Amino acid sequence: MAKIVIIDDEAAILELMSKLCRASGHTVLSFQTGAEGLTAVRSEKPNLVIVDLRIGDINGLDLIRAIREEFPETAVIMVTGHGTVETAVEAMRLGAFDYLTKPFDLGDLIKTVDQSLGRKSGGSAADLPPVAAARTSTSSKLIGHSDAIQRIFEIARRVADTDSTVLLEGEFGVGKHMVARALHDAGRRSAAPFKELQCSAMPEAVLETELFGHGGNASSGIFGRAQGGTIHLAEVHQLPVRIQAQLNTFLDECQSRKGSWGTSSAPDFRLVTSTTASLEEATKQGKFREDLYYKISVVPIKIPPLRERREDIRPLVDHFLKDLAERMGGKGKTISENALDFLQKYPWPGNISELRNAVERACAFAELDRVEPSDLPSKVSQQIEVPSPEGTGATQQLPIGSTLDDFIKAQERLFIQETLKYNSGSREKTASMLGVSIATLYRKMDLNSERKTTA
Repeated sequence: MAKIVIIDDEAAILELMSKLCRASGHTVLSFQTGAEGLTAVRSEKPNLVIVDLRIGDINGLDLIRAIREEFPETAVIMVTGHGTVETAVEAMRLGAFDYLTKPFDLGDLIKTVDQSLGRKSGGSAADLPPVAAARTSTSSKLIGHSDAIQRIFEIARRVADTDSTVLLEGEFGVGKHMVARALHDAGRRSAAPFKELQCSAMPEAVLETELFGHGGNASSGIFGRAQGGTIHLAEVHQLPVRIQAQLNTFLDECQSRKGSWGTSSAPDFRLVTSTTASLEEATKQGKFREDLYYKISVVPIKIPPLRERREDIRPLVDHFLKDLAERMGGKGKTISENALDFLQKYPWPGNISELRNAVERACAFAELDRVEPSDLPSKVSQQIEVPSPEGTGATQQLPIGSTLDDFIKAQERLFIQETLKYNSGSREKTASMLGVSIATLYRKMDLNSERKTTA
């Protein structure tokens, strides 16, 4: 096993990365300052260094530069927070093997560590052990009982071992990342890299470098770093037109060429893209290249929002509770049926991502071992569906938690507004119909200031 030095000034992250690497059998030395870490690198000569970009005493890029100059055989992995992708690309130029963006998947850390060590010892991606795939199975597992999710399971099963491009369409937070990861983990490429790139997260010049490499070195781009594995391009509809043309040409070349691409072999990867917009509509509007659209959508998969598959909420909640317990290393919490009922009735505009955050927040607030409605976010727990009083079979949301006086005032105002619409805005007719004076109408609708202004 390898000797690894980890440098990160966040104690919790440092401890987590150290535990994971030790669990894989490696010897780990961890430090919270760059100076201590560099001293350890010089004395211990480790096989791998994992370094945070932002350390209090030393710039992470300077640390990478020093390590690569003094110890060219030592692999370096950089860890970076959101919004620092351009600097991460600079780290790759300095010789870092790869970078992970916080918050990263725990399986991604182990897989990247294994790949960096395998590459340095002369191995190839195909020779790497399957430990990473096993460790990421939980995070990438598709969860749900609904017919819609079962259909997605079946499509994923059928195409997992193929190289057909897959286009995932769905709202923010529906689980496009999980589907992309599941496709990777279930297929023959599971032991090779899985790389993701947010196409909307960086300037055009940086995006071009991240995709196709820098200074003619195509292997430094994402297609080179994911050789043998899977690439997930998220928010692909945000690609600038010029980059769309480059990607279209690149995919054409990958089909026709069998060599002379930076290495002795042709690019080998499986491409999965995802979008929150309709690419078909974007092509009709001239915002997305039609030829590129057909190349990346051989297998289109539409993921429905959570509000259209509420039967998946319970298994998702159970999964999040279990995952939280494993991450915290303590006894897991359960959830009461009453609290679960609130979760199942809420519309979840943020889909699975919002549900996950709500469950994590509820666990943090729960004083006992069971999550109750009072532990849930107020926007979830202070809404309840009841039958509409008209007896039409419809339902309405009532704001549980507000005072009776506030609720009555809100309903009264709504009723007056609808009556005003019925009377084409005539306040005199509305007051007469409601059996109140015009002064009372103005007071209840808070129109006194408007009345004075127009008088």
